Amino acid sequence: MITAECLIADDLRHGFFTREGGVSEGLYASLNCGFGSGDAPEKVVENRARAAAALGLRGESLVTCYQIHSASVVVVEAPWTREAAPRADGMVTTRPGIALGVLAADCAPVLLADPDARVIGACHAGWRGALSGVVDATLAEMVRQGARAARIAAAVGPAIGAASYEVGPEFPAPFLAEDPGTANHFRPAARAGHYLFDLPAYVLRRLARLGIGAHYIGGDTAADETRFFSYRRTCLRGERDYGRLISAIALRE
Repeated sequence: MITAECLIADDLRHGFFTREGGVSEGLYASLNCGFGSGDAPEKVVENRARAAAALGLRGESLVTCYQIHSASVVVVEAPWTREAAPRADGMVTTRPGIALGVLAADCAPVLLADPDARVIGACHAGWRGALSGVVDATLAEMVRQGARAARIAAAVGPAIGAASYEVGPEFPAPFLAEDPGTANHFRPAARAGHYLFDLPAYVLRRLARLGIGAHYIGGDTAADETRFFSYRRTCLRGERDYGRLISAIALRE
């Protein structure tokens, strides 16, 4: 489990979990926390329980959404079952004892908190969600729940690094149309007309535009097979499936 110094506070528990420390095997070894994978559900349940325990909580207190690469955000009042998970990519709560979990395997997990107001948030920022404003929407909902933007701390977890993220010639256009300054997050790839995209830097840019000075944990999920699952690595190898990493934040009871 990796932690961010900016989110260390008496009232908070958080962690960006690696793939290590679970019970899953093969492609999913070992802390696969994604029910959407082909892993045995009982192993995913145990892995999620281990992640929750690391935060001082029971397994059923850890909630994740059915993530759809959107800017949709929900307010969490109580834990839900797997079957009742809402379709969204951001969560906010003021309730202690609930861990907001984000699943990822190259996308950027973002954890946020205003400890003074006891408001926390978490969001799943792949390129689609980040471009459509999931970070902005999560922050806005935190403010509606009583947080102050000037007090919010944020950390971006391990994600695919620019050196591993080659994109096609059409990819930069919507980013540049929304913010010409994002040109800094694309550099030419070895293939003519292709680019290397720096997703973590782009997410940090979105946070900075909102007045949030976020911390980036680091770690290239596609390049570091020992610590991370990666959708891109799976595709390049022609493997049939991949595990999901989890990152989570909770208010102490």
